Amino acid sequence: MSVSRRKFLGISGAVAGVALAPGVRLIEIAAAKPAAEEASSTQRWGLLIDTNKCTKGCTSCVDACNTENGIKEMSHPGHDNTTTSAQWIRKLEVTDKNTGFEHSLPVMCQHCAEPPCVDVCPTGASMKRADGIVLVDKHVCIGCRYCMMACPYKARSFIHEDLTDQKAHAPRGKGTVESCTLCVHKIDNGDGTTACAEACTKEGHNAIVFGDLNDENSEIAQRVKKEATTRIRADLSLNTGVRYQGI
Repeated sequence: MSVSRRKFLGISGAVAGVALAPGVRLIEIAAAKPAAEEASSTQRWGLLIDTNKCTKGCTSCVDACNTENGIKEMSHPGHDNTTTSAQWIRKLEVTDKNTGFEHSLPVMCQHCAEPPCVDVCPTGASMKRADGIVLVDKHVCIGCRYCMMACPYKARSFIHEDLTDQKAHAPRGKGTVESCTLCVHKIDNGDGTTACAEACTKEGHNAIVFGDLNDENSEIAQRVKKEATTRIRADLSLNTGVRYQGI
């Protein structure tokens, strides 16, 4: 079953009153776009972020992501620009209320094995590749923003304005939703890293490790096996591809 943009807009107002059968999900009704043929389920790409090495005030990972994907801050006089500008990755400053201990950590799309954004998307625009990378098909996205409401990590942004000077490998469009792609273009080109991990290494912090979690010989798989790591909101059982140390 396919849902055209016109038809969806016509019926969306009635969706709230429609009772779905138990176990039936919107994504199964809307027929999501198939994952890229070159992606393989034998791989599971992910990140390991050591917050003990993440320097407070450092934004090298954010800056590198913005440069790599052509993201520019929008100017809205009289408004908080951080609420409308795209944030594929953002730095958080976290403080323990009991001890006062402070540390920084970058947060981006967590590339869940069970992504809520994919589950609620009515058109199949939100999708997960076989190798675990969660993406948005801009040709199918209708800008309903259900995925933004469903994401527990606030990892998605909505494009409000017309865009210019876009990067060919990172197509973006007004009226659509976007988020971290885990530098999928670099992965498919065999670069073996992401812009954020590469920038962090160049700064000498080495706080971000990228790799294949399914490859037992990779650094990320070895460290996850031998060192204590955690996931943000592990209680949701989303099996995220991004792991953290020190939180």
